Amino acid sequence: MPQKTETIHLLLLDPSQNDAEQVVSLLRNAGRATRAHRITSAQDFEETLSTGTWDLMLIRDAEQEQEPTPEEALDQIRRQDRDLPTILMTGNDDGERRSAIMERGAQDAVAFDNSTLLRQVIDRELGNLRERRERRSLAGHLRDAEQRCHLLLESSKDAIAYINDGLHVYANQSYLELLGYEDPDDLLALPVLDTLKRDSQQNFKEAMKQFREGEAPQEPLSVTIERPDGETIEITAELSAATYDGEPCIQIVARPMQDNAELAEKLREISSKDVLTGLYNRHHLMDTVSQTIARVQKDGSDAALAYIALDEFVHKKTQIGISGADLVIGDMAGLMAACATENQVVARLSDDAFCILGPQDTVESIKAVAETLRRRVEDHLFEVAGRTLQLTVSIGIAAITENAPQAEDLVGRAHTAADEVRQKEGHETGNGINVYEPQLQTQGSPDGTADAIQQALDNDQFKLLFQPIINLRGEGEEHYEAFVRMLDDNGREVSPYDFLPPGGPVNTAAKIDRWVVLQTIKQLASHRSKGHETKLFLNLTAETVQDQTFPSWLGVALKAARLPGNSLIFQISERDATTYLKQARDFCNALRELHCSLSITHFGGALNPFNTLKHLEVDYIKLDGSYTDEIQKNEQSRQTVKEMIQSLHQQGKLTVMPLVESASVLATIWQAGVNYIQGYYLQAPAAAMDYDFGEGD
Repeated sequence: MPQKTETIHLLLLDPSQNDAEQVVSLLRNAGRATRAHRITSAQDFEETLSTGTWDLMLIRDAEQEQEPTPEEALDQIRRQDRDLPTILMTGNDDGERRSAIMERGAQDAVAFDNSTLLRQVIDRELGNLRERRERRSLAGHLRDAEQRCHLLLESSKDAIAYINDGLHVYANQSYLELLGYEDPDDLLALPVLDTLKRDSQQNFKEAMKQFREGEAPQEPLSVTIERPDGETIEITAELSAATYDGEPCIQIVARPMQDNAELAEKLREISSKDVLTGLYNRHHLMDTVSQTIARVQKDGSDAALAYIALDEFVHKKTQIGISGADLVIGDMAGLMAACATENQVVARLSDDAFCILGPQDTVESIKAVAETLRRRVEDHLFEVAGRTLQLTVSIGIAAITENAPQAEDLVGRAHTAADEVRQKEGHETGNGINVYEPQLQTQGSPDGTADAIQQALDNDQFKLLFQPIINLRGEGEEHYEAFVRMLDDNGREVSPYDFLPPGGPVNTAAKIDRWVVLQTIKQLASHRSKGHETKLFLNLTAETVQDQTFPSWLGVALKAARLPGNSLIFQISERDATTYLKQARDFCNALRELHCSLSITHFGGALNPFNTLKHLEVDYIKLDGSYTDEIQKNEQSRQTVKEMIQSLHQQGKLTVMPLVESASVLATIWQAGVNYIQGYYLQAPAAAMDYDFGEGD
């Protein structure tokens, strides 16, 4: 599915309409879809604040009087207990003013003309807001999970109890029955030692001492309990750190002693080992990586992971056969075990990949182990059925820090670093070590994207996808929107969200537009020659809107393909239309001379979206995707969208609702009067224009 741009709901308190528009443009140019409302009075602010969910408030510290004042606005936010990050835009860098307004409740104060710093502060506060919301959501999930866990504990056949300072604070029914108690109150606050025979109490005391020193017992305890009726039962007690009612405690899982306890322990050990090599298997590795990540995030200690890939092993495997490959893998396991230190975890991840986890290692220390292994593998002669085989390895290393992702993603980082070894000069066949380095993405820094796009254009590494747009009024029209995807070196699709940063790298967005238009014209001409009256929506970037040579180039392309201009509907985003309004007006007029239709996309995000329509003559309006979500929330949101659509229809515009992904929203969209719908509920973008437009009649 396509990546959705998160829409920022912005409140603006600024006496200047032009300055407010400038702030909205700043956010949009930074790639943030923005829905803004400018406060016009104290009453307007109170009503707006209480009737919607807002993500950010920007207040201009203007010299002229305004209602409400910045201080009054902050007081109102506090009275309504809203989590609304607020930033004051000042006339200059005034430290005292900044301190005073932050003391009042604002998150920061930034000079209005320092647009770079303002954007950075906005990014920071929106990130903080997102984390607070996620934390509140997770807290709710945690409460639900705790309730479910409590129900599971009560119904579990295992005897489970929680102790704090050696006293029982909880016991499930199975535990009560095992110890011979009927009433839970009889066991609560009872010392665990009072339930054990005297000769078992010392073992339990030593286990408690280990917990106090921060080390949990590695093996279950073998103790004997003594029931109130005098009966004794030998049990194994598995102890682990836990929490109960928010307090740290120890969980006990008690099981009657079984004769096959030794066998069970062997089975448990076998289940964590790779049968062929005797190394740990993938399951054990991922569990250990997860535990290591949790520990590092808790105490900030060092850890690192190395991913070892056998170079060209798939090709060599076809030469030596499966049995020969098994011998090589066994030899490789021996080399790894010999190179790794005692506290490192060595595991086999897949047929030709291994990992070394250093729970206490830095990147440098595990890199030293990796280099030793690399040299030994390079120098080693693998013997297979009288033949000698030489191998090399590519090793990727990923640090485990407090910002580490989940275990699967961390292993993916190390895997990526290993793959990059072969891409480096002098390592075409591998045999090297590479440390994963997260890419720092900075605003306005394409980081080589322009070169990558030009290379893709030169090598024909782009493809088109088409998604149907359906007329809800049942007129049987055939409309599609064309989307472009870049193909990486492995033939995988890359979305424009990934290869084209906000604003686009200089001089490449227009090249992509022309490639898309030219290829679309060719495919559409072929498609229409089969009897279809299909029309295509095509997206254009700001670069093309400003390109005065595009209309004449388009006219030549249409004439060469013998394609009528009215078969193409060119789309310009609302942000580009407002930013380059004069150029957009001239551009639209030039395309109209070719009989092409025009559309505004992401409509409704500007402070005054209808103002743009006074200057641009367009045929279609595609609403911003956030309206598809909002129309489902409440009656007020539905009414707002309905009124906007009615106003557009009165101006003779045809409306399109995007991102329709379920049947539940269709009735509401129909009632609102929308003309067309588009989204994954109908069909995902596909390589062919083969949607059955007759099935909805």
